[in-house]
Amino acid sequence: MASQILLNLLIAFVWMFLKNTWNPATFIVGYLIGLLFLFMLRRFLNGEFYMRRIGAIVNLILLFLKELLLSNITVIKEIVRPRLRIRPGIFTLKTELKSDWEVTVLACLITLTPGTLTLEVSPDNSTLYIHAMDIEDAEMLEKQIKGSFEKAIMEVSR
Repeated sequence: MASQILLNLLIAFVWMFLKNTWNPATFIVGYLIGLLFLFMLRRFLNGEFYMRRIGAIVNLILLFLKELLLSNITVIKEIVRPRLRIRPGIFTLKTELKSDWEVTVLACLITLTPGTLTLEVSPDNSTLYIHAMDIEDAEMLEKQIKGSFEKAIMEVSR
């Protein structure tokens, strides 16, 4: 992936040299031309086309921002309510993520989302212990995390 990015940047700079114009618009045009070349030659390059992984990273960031917004609204509703009707609790999340990097990203995303906190990760990285502000159904929360954050992390890393 890194070699493809460097090759794309090299094509963009060569385009700027050929056009003899040193402005951002020429660089962007050269970068897009490089993307087109790399896409057409993707089966001859090592690994998969790097824009797929960048799209997955953007998707993960957008997913986190959506979850952040929704959980903030939920927490604000609970704070403004005259009587607290929350049922805090701790539940376990069995994860399919293997590497330390993947588990760390999942734990950080869970902790950064208001109303949840990753308390501990098991030594074998297969289980996360999570505190939630309001647990109606622990299985539903587990399915929600697995279907959103865990799936998006797998798309980025695999």
